[in-house]
Amino acid sequence: MKNYLRLGLAAAALVLFFNAFAVTETKAQILDDILKKMDNHYKSLVSLRADVKMVKYDATLQVTEKSDIYEGTTIYLPVKKGEAFVRIDWTKPTEEILSVAKGQYVVYRKRLNQAMIGETKNAKGTAKSNNALSFINMSREQLKANYSIKYMGAENVNGGTSTVHLALTPKKQTSYKLAEIWVDGNGMPIMAKVTENNNDTTTVLLMNLRKNVGINANDFAVKLPDNVKIVN
Repeated sequence: MKNYLRLGLAAAALVLFFNAFAVTETKAQILDDILKKMDNHYKSLVSLRADVKMVKYDATLQVTEKSDIYEGTTIYLPVKKGEAFVRIDWTKPTEEILSVAKGQYVVYRKRLNQAMIGETKNAKGTAKSNNALSFINMSREQLKANYSIKYMGAENVNGGTSTVHLALTPKKQTSYKLAEIWVDGNGMPIMAKVTENNNDTTTVLLMNLRKNVGINANDFAVKLPDNVKIVN
């Protein structure tokens, strides 16, 4: 009787093992298919116009203030070997322009008549919204080289858009410890959430996408007033 019981337990353990292996294999295949679709989208995307919403969360205060919810429009030019060109014209909670091109950023705050200019690697605050958009400009090889990627499942975002949720843990030390992206059926990351080392988060959602429309490098130049105060 004991022998039969042992055999039964062994058989059950084998079933559980192979079922777990099958689930892991399925998730790995799903992830590979997602990354292939993202890579195809990355290769075909020439330009992008979209509406954009950004929400910043303060982990220390455990709150998102109204002033930390931004809405506006964005234009985007991917660069296959370098940092993408990005411009965001915020209309809420106040008028503000962020432009990123050739490793430099400009943040123009109209109400204060002030412009911050600097290198993107040193960006802080509003200028860091570009981090959440950077995943659009990464090939499959770049994603695999820089992140440990985990498939988190299928989810609906923005009122019902079907996406797959991926968690990306940086393999090298960065200013953030985790990035999450939500990829639509075309392989386009339409939402990204970056969790910084202090647990503050920035979530960026793209809506009303218009792909491969006429945009050129001059569209990213920010025309500043002659009397603007420059802050480096």
